[in-house]
Amino acid sequence: MITKPKAARFFLGRVARPAPVSVSAQRPATDDLPFANNDDGFGNQDFRQPDAAASASPQQDLTDDKDLAAISAEGLTGRQLRRARLLAQSQNIPAQSDLDAVLQLRRAGIDPFAQGDPIHPDAPEAEPLRLVSVPPAEDRASSGGGRALTRLPGDKVHLPKATKPIGQPAPDKRAALNQVTEIQRMQRDIATRRRRKLALLFGRLLVFVLLPTLLAGWYFYHVATPLYATKSEFQIQTAGATAGGGGGLGGLLSGTALATSTDSITVQGYLQSREAMLRLEADLGFRAHFQNPAIDPLQRLDPDATMEAAYRAYNSHVKISYDPTEGLIRMEVMAVDPNTASAWAGQLISYAEEQVDQLTQRVRAAQMVDAQTGYEDAQNKLTESQRQLIALQEDFNVLSSDTEVGLVTSQIATLESQLTQDRLSLAQMESNTTPNLARMEPLKLRIKTLEDEIASLRSRMTEGNAGGASLAEVQGELLMAQADVQTRQMILAQAVQSVEAARVEAARQVRYLSVSVSPTPPDEAAYPRAFENTMVTLLILLGIYLMVSMTAAILREQVSS
Repeated sequence: MITKPKAARFFLGRVARPAPVSVSAQRPATDDLPFANNDDGFGNQDFRQPDAAASASPQQDLTDDKDLAAISAEGLTGRQLRRARLLAQSQNIPAQSDLDAVLQLRRAGIDPFAQGDPIHPDAPEAEPLRLVSVPPAEDRASSGGGRALTRLPGDKVHLPKATKPIGQPAPDKRAALNQVTEIQRMQRDIATRRRRKLALLFGRLLVFVLLPTLLAGWYFYHVATPLYATKSEFQIQTAGATAGGGGGLGGLLSGTALATSTDSITVQGYLQSREAMLRLEADLGFRAHFQNPAIDPLQRLDPDATMEAAYRAYNSHVKISYDPTEGLIRMEVMAVDPNTASAWAGQLISYAEEQVDQLTQRVRAAQMVDAQTGYEDAQNKLTESQRQLIALQEDFNVLSSDTEVGLVTSQIATLESQLTQDRLSLAQMESNTTPNLARMEPLKLRIKTLEDEIASLRSRMTEGNAGGASLAEVQGELLMAQADVQTRQMILAQAVQSVEAARVEAARQVRYLSVSVSPTPPDEAAYPRAFENTMVTLLILLGIYLMVSMTAAILREQVSS
């Protein structure tokens, strides 16, 4: 919302004045004014300075009177006359009256009625007046009929018919004009601040980003020692992948990279360890190679460098990566000499082969030892069971319990059949009315003998004789011993199968290293990559600068709020 300015009202109407006459001319008695138009109200009293009064001549007075009469005929308002008087005072131009001030200003080449804001003595920031050159009085008289077309805003003057009068700006337009002026001033201030901040930004970028980048580029292009890189690739394979894998999930994964991923990661970790660096130092002198004075100071090791410093150099010059999708281990070895880089790569590959051989050696040995131990135990127990069976056979004088039982059973059966026949014969004899006792008595004795024999044989099978073991006891112990022998034989057979399976599994778990890309000495230095390293340095410095700037801006905003 714009508040319209309020100003005091002044009478801006045009005052009609008659044309002035010469100073020497007499005023007619019929004129309605008490004094002449060019009279200052003090009569014949002259208050001019002595030098000005002495220098004035009648001819000059006549010219001044004509010019004053022409200015009076223009119909200037009181506001215009006051403004001309104030402008003459500000320009240190002596003037006896308002009309004389207009005349003197025009003679000095200043247009007292140029467009612009009126002069106000109490204004704190008054804009300077626009001074324009005014054409001579003859030109003004010929072009405007003796009237000046310049005026103050809001003055009402009679202009020629061909010229349209210019109205005074309304208060809202004046406020809008002031607002536009203020906006322009603010825009100039903003542009100035932006130019200053932009200059500071370029200065900071020059100091913190560009100069370090130029220094890094100079180092990479002119100071850094060239390094030769040897690349090699190898993978770890299993014997089961080529000889045919087993069943189950292990057989499905035996030919893929997942089967040896753990071993590959283990080998990668070993090649990047301090142990591998120490072995390389002991075999080929890794640390002494980078203590050469020909190497630049940033890459050169001190003569008394520790193993930790050598290990940091080892990690920066030996790059090892593992690709799980293909199962490949990629190794890049860098050195000042190409032959040295190739020798280091070959030595590291030999270390990897030794590590691969040791990966499953303990597992394979443990499997074979367990299977062999089970086999030997089963064999010893089978021997012990057989010896126990032989001892039982010797104690009972029985080769086979089944044979002895069969023999006794057949004897009992034979005796049972003879006993049955004798009983039938005795029953037939007794059926006669007059049996023959002589024949019956031997038959009865025979039957008695058969029954005693059958009873003895039966008691031998279950009770034994003379404190000896019965056939049932002998048969039970022999059967148990034979069963133990058979069980031990089955266990021994399973142990033999376990030994064979362990042997096959151990053969399947054998790992070996297959080199697909052998290290060869390069003929051109691969490092440093001057352009790429310089760009990376630039990006890193820009990132650090942006992070620090954003952090500082956020902290400053938090503190100010």
